[in-house]
Amino acid sequence: MNQDTMKIPQATAKRLPLYYRFIQNLHSSGKQRVSSKELSEAVKVDSATIRRDFSYFGALGKKGYGYNVNYLLSFFSKTLSQDEVTKVGLIGVGNLGTAFLHYNFLKNNNTKIEVAFDVNPEKVGMEFGEVPVFPLAQLEEKLLEGNIEVVILTVPAPVAQSITDRLVNANVKGILNFTPARLNVPASIRIHHIDLAVELQSLVYFLKNYSNDDTETSQEGL
Repeated sequence: MNQDTMKIPQATAKRLPLYYRFIQNLHSSGKQRVSSKELSEAVKVDSATIRRDFSYFGALGKKGYGYNVNYLLSFFSKTLSQDEVTKVGLIGVGNLGTAFLHYNFLKNNNTKIEVAFDVNPEKVGMEFGEVPVFPLAQLEEKLLEGNIEVVILTVPAPVAQSITDRLVNANVKGILNFTPARLNVPASIRIHHIDLAVELQSLVYFLKNYSNDDTETSQEGL
C-alpha cells in the first residue's frame, strides 16, 4: 500500500484483501456493478462498515447505482500493490510449512514463496512445490540475495525469537508468525501473529455466546 492508504484504520486495511477477492470473483463472472448490500451478504461484513471502509478512499461508488466492478478491481489492485510480485521466504518446513509450500498462494499470482529454510538435513537440498529448501545457516545470505522482505514463520516456539532476531539483519520488513510465541521486533518490522489454537478457542467461544446474525463479530479476525 502507498503512504495515503496506510493512514486508514488497521481494521479497514485488514478487510481490503477480502473485498478484493470478492471483486475478482464478480469480474470473472461478468458482473458490471455491485451494491454494498450484495458485498455485505458475500463477505459477511455489514453494509455500513463497507461504506465506511470505502469512504476512506473517496467516491468509489454512486448513490442509487452502487459500485462499478471494473473500477473497484483496478482500484484495489493498485491499492494492494497487485501489479508487482511479493517474494516470500518460509522458515520451518514441518507439516504446516510443507502445506504452505505446496499451496504457494496458487490463487494469487502476485505472492510467491521463493525460498524455504530448515535445520533438518533430510529436507535441506530438496524442493517442495518447486521451492528449494536451504539450511538455516544461509538464512541472511539467501534472503538478502533474493531481496525477500516478507517471511512466514512456522518453527517451534522456543527458537522463534532467536530466528526473528536474525531477520532484522536480513532487512526483512514483514513477518507472518504462525508460532504461539509473541515476538519482539523493532519498529521497522511489521508482524502479524496467527495462533491457530487461539483462533479455534475464540471460534468456540463466539459460537456459544454470540448470535450468527452478528456478521461483524463473526468476521472479527478480518
